[in-house]
Formats: sequence, C-alpha cells, structure tokens
Amino acid sequence: MGNLLAFEVEGRVEAGCDEAGRGCLSGPVVAAAVILPQDFTHDLLNDSKKLSEKQRYLLRPIIEEHALSFGVGIVDHKEIDEINILNASFLAMHRAIDQLELRPEHLLIDGNRFNPYPEVAHSCMIKGDGRFLSIAAASVLAKTYRDDIMEELHEEFPYYDWKKNKGYPTKKHRAAIFEHGETPYHRKSFKLLSDEQLSLKF
Repeated sequence: MGNLLAFEVEGRVEAGCDEAGRGCLSGPVVAAAVILPQDFTHDLLNDSKKLSEKQRYLLRPIIEEHALSFGVGIVDHKEIDEINILNASFLAMHRAIDQLELRPEHLLIDGNRFNPYPEVAHSCMIKGDGRFLSIAAASVLAKTYRDDIMEELHEEFPYYDWKKNKGYPTKKHRAAIFEHGETPYHRKSFKLLSDEQLSLKF
C-alpha cells in the first residue's frame, strides 16, 4: 500500500474518482468512482499505472467486493469529439458518481480541474491516484473496464493492435491509421497521424 492515505478527512464518506483513456486516439474515456470502507487496506493497491495488467485484474474483484459502493462512467468517441476530451473526462466522472448507491459527502478527484458535481463538494488531488486509496481503486476500475472495451473493439479492427496499445498513439497504431485509414471508433478531433505521416499522406 505504500504511503497511500485512506481518507482526506477521517470519518467522512469520500468517493475517489479517476479516469482512463484521455490520451488515446480511439475508443471511449472511462471513469470510476469508489467509496471504500474506513478500515480497507490492501498491500498491492496503488496508482494503476504502477501496476501490471495482471495486478490490476487481480485487484478489480477485490475492490468491487469490498467497496461500500462503486460506479463506472463511459463517454464514447463521438461525445469526446463534440465536447472535447477534458469535458468528456469530467462527464465520465459524473456518470460514474451517478452510479453510486451510497451518496458521498465529498469527492476526491484525481487531477487539478473538475466540473463540480451537483450538491457534493470536491477536492482536486494532483497525482491523487498515488496518494489516496479510493482514487487508486478508481484508477484500477477505470483502466480495466476501458481495457475490456478496447479488447472487444480489437476483434473488429485487429490491424490497429488495440489489444496491446488500448488506443494509445503507439508507432504501430499510427502506422495502421496511415495504411488503413480511420475507423468509426477513432476520435476525429485528435491528431491521428504524426507530422511526418501527414506530409507523406497529403
């Protein structure tokens, strides 16, 4: 568990919130909100980026079983193009919070910006997924649920290697866009090709 904190304010019902997929070229942005019990601890739980895929999937059912409540929110590529990725990330968090069966008294948001959720105060936590257990738990759920979606989309469009890169702008992903073009799941508002590829294509 390292130095992760259980709560910002002891005894307050806090929901940790985080998202996955902001920097991807394709697929949705997925967020999670998690309320953990006061006494929850787990030696493995940390920022999902510091965990292996195997560790994240090991933790997911543990988090879901022990959480007082959790929710997952999804904003697809079309909505991202309509409202921009920052607003889409906030919307995904709102949708995750909407799913909570237990109303939180406070929200712990990973990052430095957030659109306030109605009637619930929040604190923005830079690198919060490495500071608070509930945000770390949310990061694990957001990442694994999004990875599941991208692996399903990979079956439809295997050229883009989404099973491995999950939609992030790897060389292989950009090369596939250059060779095969965009898919219906690509974010049209993002720069899909590198400057070098753009000069060759156009």
